[in-house]
Amino acid sequence: MGEFEVHRVRFFGLVPAGVRCLACQPRGGRLALARTDGAVEVYNFAANYFQEKVIPGHEARSVEALCWAAGDRLFGAGLSGDITEYDLARLCVARSLDGCGGPIWSMAVDGSGTQLAIGCEDGSVKLFQVVPGGIQFERSLDRRKGRILCLSWHPSGTHIAAGSIDIIRVFDVSSGQTIQRIMVSYHVQKVKRECIVWSIAFLSSGTVVTSDSFGRVQFWDWERGTLLESHTISTSAVLSLAVSEDEDSIIVGTSTGATYQFQLLPVKMGSLEKRWVRTKPFQYHTHDVRAVAHSATALISGGLDAQLVIRPLMEKMQKKGYDAALRKFTFPHRRLVSCARKARLLLFQFSQHLELWRLGSTDETGKDGEVLPLCRMPEHLVQLKSKGPEHIYCSCISPCGSWVAYSTASRFHLYRVQYEGGISIEKVPKVPKLPLPAYQLQFSSDSGSLFVASDRGSVHVLQLLAPGACKHLHMFRPLSESSEAVYLLASSADGHWLAAVSGDWAIHVYNLKCFKHHCMVPTYNCAVTAIAIHPITNNLVIAYSDQQLFEFSIPEKQYTAWSRTVQNCGLHRVWLERDSPITHITFNPKNPSHILLHDIYMFCVLDKSLPLPDNSALLMNQSTLKQLPETARQRQLHAFKICKKFQPLLFADLLDENCLVMVERPIMDIKTQLPLPIQQKKFGT
Repeated sequence: MGEFEVHRVRFFGLVPAGVRCLACQPRGGRLALARTDGAVEVYNFAANYFQEKVIPGHEARSVEALCWAAGDRLFGAGLSGDITEYDLARLCVARSLDGCGGPIWSMAVDGSGTQLAIGCEDGSVKLFQVVPGGIQFERSLDRRKGRILCLSWHPSGTHIAAGSIDIIRVFDVSSGQTIQRIMVSYHVQKVKRECIVWSIAFLSSGTVVTSDSFGRVQFWDWERGTLLESHTISTSAVLSLAVSEDEDSIIVGTSTGATYQFQLLPVKMGSLEKRWVRTKPFQYHTHDVRAVAHSATALISGGLDAQLVIRPLMEKMQKKGYDAALRKFTFPHRRLVSCARKARLLLFQFSQHLELWRLGSTDETGKDGEVLPLCRMPEHLVQLKSKGPEHIYCSCISPCGSWVAYSTASRFHLYRVQYEGGISIEKVPKVPKLPLPAYQLQFSSDSGSLFVASDRGSVHVLQLLAPGACKHLHMFRPLSESSEAVYLLASSADGHWLAAVSGDWAIHVYNLKCFKHHCMVPTYNCAVTAIAIHPITNNLVIAYSDQQLFEFSIPEKQYTAWSRTVQNCGLHRVWLERDSPITHITFNPKNPSHILLHDIYMFCVLDKSLPLPDNSALLMNQSTLKQLPETARQRQLHAFKICKKFQPLLFADLLDENCLVMVERPIMDIKTQLPLPIQQKKFGT
């Protein structure tokens, strides 16, 4: 693997926002997620649950509910009182409409996907028609006192059940009248206490399922208004609830971090009579589970601890394998750190500010694994705050460290940084007007150009001028029309090539010398997670969400011989079964056959000069491999050199041929920033 001096960075103070709500696309393969900071994310089930789209948050936009309508249109609503439709191609808000009922606490779509119902602060339930180009107000249902905290349509679309404080109401959609009122009371020593109905589901059988603040999951006959079953599963609130499409399984989430599954099972073998039975408890979260979803093959939960947990249903699996593995996602599937190699600087991206740090240094040398004392400590140079309520989309620092750029939804900022005689930072005036937002920023290796990823597959090239100015040089467009934005960029070290990946997973290569489209990489039916161009060979290395690796020769416009060997022989089973995508690729000029790449849980040096391992070989951590005798190590000699010492690994890059920087964010450091969880009594304590 070779020996490197490693800068182990643990001062990136990122605290991911908690999960607020989830929405599975009906009969589709995507999951929408909203966080407490207003950000919206879309995960693709078929692409190995890759986080394929991110719409950054907004300080004035909270998202209390999400739902898919009319197939692939995504809507959100929140305490601002607006209903928002998201543009999933341009990754921004497409349009908003005032709900005219104050803050919106809940939203649901009918079975046909053509009508939205919202539950408002003023006690009203309002219906909107989903039409081409937006939504249209239809009418309000019978209004009563008390905010509407949760909503659910009957699958037939004829009735709506709404949960509030102490009460459930059932509305007739055609007349708009309340046709049933069910009091959800709670008494302690004959004293009535306020009961909050947090979540509700309306089943096709006419059963209404509710979860409330007293830890109960209850089943009601809506026509008679009677309680059919009641299950007290927690001493604290049950905050969320979701039902499978077959209506034979329910998942609920509590404020203690626990989730439970209920299944509709026969009372006895062969009996037609069925009852709801609590079958499986899970404790994957430490804080409130505010959102749950039930896909065709998995139970999905999201907590205020920022974790998204996907637990496959074993009974729905055709065979035991990778698809049956539990998955946990805490960090984004994109880079929030950029590095100025020559200046040894790191730029950290937060939601509304950037931090610029200078790495520490040492004069000492030592043995493998030894921690060296620093002669100069890491230094926090600048905090650059973004004005306004918009969150940052992307950011980047130039290799020389003299330029910093970032973009929000409506602004693009470029700064010139000076380090002589103390640090100074100045905003570059009269930046060329670009279509916003920018989705990815990339400086050229000589720091003379800035590439700006834009919508419709386009990339803008800006020339950077001393002492602090820039001008627009060119705009690249793909030969075929694309509606998707570019989300990944890679430029060659010689300044000759630029590769761009758009949301439709197409990879285009452009010639920067003559400003022409050079070629398109053959289409592969999976999401691209990382790309990089080799500084010597100009081969484009591509990592996909199914963990496949390809190498494409840009000058020859074809896959390399090594890439064809990889596809013919196949990658190791353990490598393909990883659930974390590769987020960064780089190279070591000292060893042209080495490819350096990493995901959240491992750093890997891939040596192309060595043979690929077959499935009988052990894909070992390097620390384990070193403990083996020399003869055993030789038998395990293959291309993949894996290190799992640094976790969770948010960024890794090569500063020079002998020096690496590793940016970690320990989970325990994040948990210390969260509010204290609800304490549970444990046996024996």
